[in-house]
Amino acid sequence: MGIFCNDVTMTTRDFTPSTDILHTGGCHCGAIRFQVLAPKRLHVYNCNCSVCHKKQNKHFIVPKSKFTLLQGEEYLTTYTFNTHQAKHTFCKTCGVQSFYTPRSNPDGYGVAPHCLDPGTVENVTEENFDGQNWEQHIQTSDIASRSKE
Repeated sequence: MGIFCNDVTMTTRDFTPSTDILHTGGCHCGAIRFQVLAPKRLHVYNCNCSVCHKKQNKHFIVPKSKFTLLQGEEYLTTYTFNTHQAKHTFCKTCGVQSFYTPRSNPDGYGVAPHCLDPGTVENVTEENFDGQNWEQHIQTSDIASRSKE
């Protein structure tokens, strides 16, 4: 299956040109399908909070406006805990979390790069996020800025 990429030139907060392309993806069983505008070179966060560690939740952040759920809303279910700010959505058929709403970015989505269809990602750079010490680490991380337009 071919992947169609639409180039959209964007400017980041430091005025460095970046190009977003259209990625598509979904869960394992195919019930959930989405598209997301994001760079070919993804900046992925590896959080070590209790739930992310258990799920091995590596994700990149996008503003809500760059994410579109194409199908499967009726197959989504949500898990919350502790502050209930993060909305851990996953497919109730296969159990895969393709995306979620992070506590750090209630105005965006955390998208799992391993749930993208092959052919559009050029590179993945990982950055650790100390979710075990969330309140302290959020003060020094740029993660909250990732969901801003």
